Amino acid sequence: MTSDEDLRFPPALAAALAVRSDHIGGDGVDFEPFPAFLSAAETTEWIRAWTGDEELTGDHFRVFGRDGTGGYAAFWLVRPDRGPDGQPVVFLGSEGETGVVARDLGSFLWLLADGVGPLEAINPYGPVPASYPHPELTAVAERYAPGLRAPATALIEQAVREFPDFDDIIVKLCR
Repeated sequence: MTSDEDLRFPPALAAALAVRSDHIGGDGVDFEPFPAFLSAAETTEWIRAWTGDEELTGDHFRVFGRDGTGGYAAFWLVRPDRGPDGQPVVFLGSEGETGVVARDLGSFLWLLADGVGPLEAINPYGPVPASYPHPELTAVAERYAPGLRAPATALIEQAVREFPDFDDIIVKLCR
């Protein structure tokens, strides 16, 4: 990211996060979307505070929301040939919780449609909640990711299987 960075969400993410319900920012899912990506400076400030490493930059994350305790949901920019929508979605909690939430934006849309947010997907306090489909979020997922429909548990398992070392990578960044 540069000072001229584009902070706009990909259209699919913007469409999903525009849906206000008990599932986003309400009682069902503890997730508060931002109006745009955090800037590079804000992301760098956050990752340095989160890890205790003053040399890190936020270049590997595009943060788009948080839970009620201040944990962040972000795209983890590990696929050099893809934009944010082709990157895995991760969660870095305020108490050190970490995890891969979804393989990419399309999978994340189906998680939201199934009633699961970033914190719930990494399962720090119990099993992934039972499916609680949301019609408006399902419509967004059908529009932008029609071939990826699957239960939340399957989507989360796919992400963890593809990125099994995410937690270890993040722990190594911490001082």
